[in-house]
Amino acid sequence: MSPLRGMVLKLSAVLLFVIMASLIKASSDVVPPGEAVFFRSFFAIPIILGWLVLRRDLSTGLRTRNPAGHFWRGLIGVSAMACGFAALGLLPLPEVTVLGYAAPILTVVFAALLLGEKIRLVRMSAVIIGLVGVVIVMLPQLGNESMGTSAKWGVALVLASAAFKALAHVHIRKLVQHETTSSVVFYFAVTATCLSLFTSPFGWVMPDALTASQLIGAGFIGGVAQILLTEAYRNAEAAVIAPFDYASILFALIIGYTIFDEIPTIHTLIGSVVIVGAGVLIIWRERQLGVKRGPARSNLTPHG
Repeated sequence: MSPLRGMVLKLSAVLLFVIMASLIKASSDVVPPGEAVFFRSFFAIPIILGWLVLRRDLSTGLRTRNPAGHFWRGLIGVSAMACGFAALGLLPLPEVTVLGYAAPILTVVFAALLLGEKIRLVRMSAVIIGLVGVVIVMLPQLGNESMGTSAKWGVALVLASAAFKALAHVHIRKLVQHETTSSVVFYFAVTATCLSLFTSPFGWVMPDALTASQLIGAGFIGGVAQILLTEAYRNAEAAVIAPFDYASILFALIIGYTIFDEIPTIHTLIGSVVIVGAGVLIIWRERQLGVKRGPARSNLTPHG
């Protein structure tokens, strides 16, 4: 293992995921979320296949003993991705990024309900703190009628995305007990591509050259980011590099301000600090308990 290499790979992956989200956001006025999911998933497949070939792991990556498990992981993941992409068209990039970090908090709750994991005082405190942070970020939309319904729909969609991502996290924890990381990565991209096609009757459009390049770029960048993320957890323990997820908030603030002229509200800044604190507390507690979830985490992203 090389912890420093793992940290660099993790930061690179996080930055690429934010860039991917920015490209999706830039195209959100032209294409519907389902179409964006198709481009994001389909154009990631060649990158993933190339990675498996270079690793001489193609046969392992294509082998599965649980196709139904991959289907359900794909369905949940596509739901998370579609809700998140829809939210990008309605809310500022930093706000979507911050609210998306409700997913690790909800994972603790779902793991207790679905997997029977115990929630003791520290974890319960982290969940409560994180939810307080979410409420702080949501206050401007919930308490200001002038914000309009689009912003409120955006909040609802990003929270739905976080809930679906949390369910995906829990499902992957079970899936990787018998499936390889390579197969989970590959079959998610394939399943997401196929499932996204079912949204084509709901308003798909022929994108112009600029929009198409943004969507294709999002797919390629997302595929590269997924590989870097997987390799990061191969080089360092999850507890060491998991906190670097929260660098995405800083990247989103910078890109949101420079590209989209989005100035974060004081509620977003305060809420992000509270949510990050809750997430770090969960990570610390898992490290104390010796919970090793590297294989599962390597398949997760901030945006589904």
